[in-house]
Amino acid sequence: MDGALWMYVLLALTTAPPLVPNAALIASAGMLAQSGELDLWLVLAAVAGGALAGDALVYGLGRLAGPRVRGWLQRRPARRSALEWMAERLARHGVPFVIGMRFLPSGRLVGGLTAAVVGFPFRRFLLGSAVAEIVWASYSVGLGYWGGAAFDGAWAGLLVGTVLSLLVAGVAQLVGGRAGARAGRAPLEHAP
Repeated sequence: MDGALWMYVLLALTTAPPLVPNAALIASAGMLAQSGELDLWLVLAAVAGGALAGDALVYGLGRLAGPRVRGWLQRRPARRSALEWMAERLARHGVPFVIGMRFLPSGRLVGGLTAAVVGFPFRRFLLGSAVAEIVWASYSVGLGYWGGAAFDGAWAGLLVGTVLSLLVAGVAQLVGGRAGARAGRAPLEHAP
């Protein structure tokens, strides 16, 4: 099998499961696309498509385990409060909330499971997830692509792409923590 084909498969497989650190791999793929070694559109399709498949799988697992998960979440006040908060936001904002969840720490996992547990329609969830994953893939691959173009050499572009990814993740964590503190509770991923 061709080396480039393996790279597309690897990109799809590493972006499917949530919480797998793959920013450096995605930035590297963007740099390889910039240098002409990979096709930019196929890189974007592999990254966004893999992430979307993972989101659908998380939603499906949430549906299968829904009653047990709901019972577990409702046992403690903090978890029950987090579930009610998410359910209210999904009901009020729908697809835009699904899109926004993608960009919060642990948002893919928490958002997909919660959407399934509270019965948010799968088609609407998939639409929001698709928009979010396309935006996320474009941003993530673009870091490597433009980093490779701006800096002469793959290592400099890889370094800049990785640092920017970590910086964005840190800012998102900080904002999520402050928003939870203002609301009088811990951010969702830290709820006991």
